[in-house]
Amino acid sequence: MTSLVNVAFSEWTHGLDTRKSMISIFTHIRDIPYSVSMPVSDPKTSPEQLLVAGKGSCGPKHYLLAEMYRKLNLSVVYATIAFSWNDPDLHYPPGLRNQAIALPIAHHLACRVQIGCRWVLVDATWDRPLAQGGFPVNDHWDGYSEMKWAVKPLKFPVRTAFCHNLTNEPCRAKGEDELYPIDGEKDHWDVENQVRYYREKVAVRTPDEVKRLAQFYREFDDWLDDVRHGHV
Repeated sequence: MTSLVNVAFSEWTHGLDTRKSMISIFTHIRDIPYSVSMPVSDPKTSPEQLLVAGKGSCGPKHYLLAEMYRKLNLSVVYATIAFSWNDPDLHYPPGLRNQAIALPIAHHLACRVQIGCRWVLVDATWDRPLAQGGFPVNDHWDGYSEMKWAVKPLKFPVRTAFCHNLTNEPCRAKGEDELYPIDGEKDHWDVENQVRYYREKVAVRTPDEVKRLAQFYREFDDWLDDVRHGHV
């Protein structure tokens, strides 16, 4: 751990047992404002960059969470799923919704932590004020229970291609129980494997898709600020 991460770890866990430390670490990281436009230059340094900037995306948040949980002698793996930014449950303004429709498939990062004999999903992506915009914020965690994903895993490829490109029909109906991810949840024991997997997935993006994503990220972050201030 870097000195800054060590300081935060000490502050967030002082006087607490393991379960309460897990809850405290999760809560502090969850409530760091989400920002998709903050670059992840190096997974090994991004936890400190996240603390310095005071905002960051799912990658830095879960790199920091994994680092701190391992400090508690917990087993942690990185969990990646494919998703679409065009989530029908989010309260996008019309302009941002139109951009989201045309974006390529994205990949989300969270963690699975071994608690007893179970591997439990821990997803600290969305900060609490974003619940006003329809974001599935994980709140009031007990330190044991499975959390909900911050995004909806996509269905199998044929269905995804149809709804994404032709009708814009939601890829997963609200309340639907069964999930059929495009290529399933991918778990990674080490950050190098996770980074390699992610780079392979985004390497197929066209220059136009990269440009559209960059514009969307900027406007998405601006909208998140509006959501936090109740302007939705």
